[in-house]
Amino acid sequence: MKKSFLAFIRDQFTAIPLVPTADLTGLTVLVVGANTGLGLECTKHLARMKPGRLILACRSQQRGEAAIAQVKEETGYGAAELWLLDLAQFTSVIAFADRFEKDGGRLDIVVANAAIATEEYDTTSDGWETTLQVNNLSTDFLCLLLAPRLVETAKKNPGVKPRLVVVGSETHFWVDFPDEVYKAPNAFELISSKEFSVPRMGSRYMESKLLGTFFTQSLAELLKDTPVIVNTVNPGLCHSELLRDTTGVRALVTSLIKSILARSTECGSRQLVYAAVGGSDDPDRLRGAYLNLYGVEEPSDHTLGEDGKERRDKLWKDLIYVLTKVDGRVKDIVQEYSR
Repeated sequence: MKKSFLAFIRDQFTAIPLVPTADLTGLTVLVVGANTGLGLECTKHLARMKPGRLILACRSQQRGEAAIAQVKEETGYGAAELWLLDLAQFTSVIAFADRFEKDGGRLDIVVANAAIATEEYDTTSDGWETTLQVNNLSTDFLCLLLAPRLVETAKKNPGVKPRLVVVGSETHFWVDFPDEVYKAPNAFELISSKEFSVPRMGSRYMESKLLGTFFTQSLAELLKDTPVIVNTVNPGLCHSELLRDTTGVRALVTSLIKSILARSTECGSRQLVYAAVGGSDDPDRLRGAYLNLYGVEEPSDHTLGEDGKERRDKLWKDLIYVLTKVDGRVKDIVQEYSR
């Protein structure tokens, strides 16, 4: 599928239905990037469904505590927990996953929402281009490390189908990677390199969402024989803080477009909630799906067909190689569910 700008405009003016609801009694819900924007609004909606545990994964203690206070004030839910997580550091992801392994118990819903958008090339302390690490490598790492807990929850609770939601974007339709990425010894090392990145930083956020679409397909394939449902969802253009680091002419253009087309963050968050609890009449339909406007849509042509599968398999192989060097459990998890 190719999505035109006119189709994007049409979607932006399409009314978002009322937020889906579900009984989350006794369930454990985790929202990453829950202290602001879409993540916070999504968290509020889920809090109103009274989950057994609601974990807010945030980078900042102060902002996380403020979010918990806001959730309690607006929803009456007073049992939210703050767990610190910095996706710019692999050690933080490992510590978070280790803590969950020891203290988390069951895990029913994960909303992997945190993301950044910047036009400046910079690297993390781990040596990766920052957007690539936060939006992809660390997010993927966390999802993989938590996958066994989702599977175990389903095994111990027959009939339960845990969900893992990767927050995506329609912007993934508007970028492709050149063939050199798929021919590189390691695609992620090339994408992260200064030589490759600097001329493309204006589209790096969109590229990260294309990578996220590929990842969702691969993880769904890995977990296809389990009850766990993995999907990716497009919240649309919203009045969030995502583009706060945009500067210059691009910032002016973005501000103008948002003033005309952007929906409220609360409206956009409803789509995240749909991916997490909606479609209960046929939840398996959502496996590996790209969701938009409460429905399944075909993702970018770049991800489809035999060529798309070859690209996806290359990226998956290279991702697992990178993450296995960080934590050997990644390889074990992949082997476990590949049998």
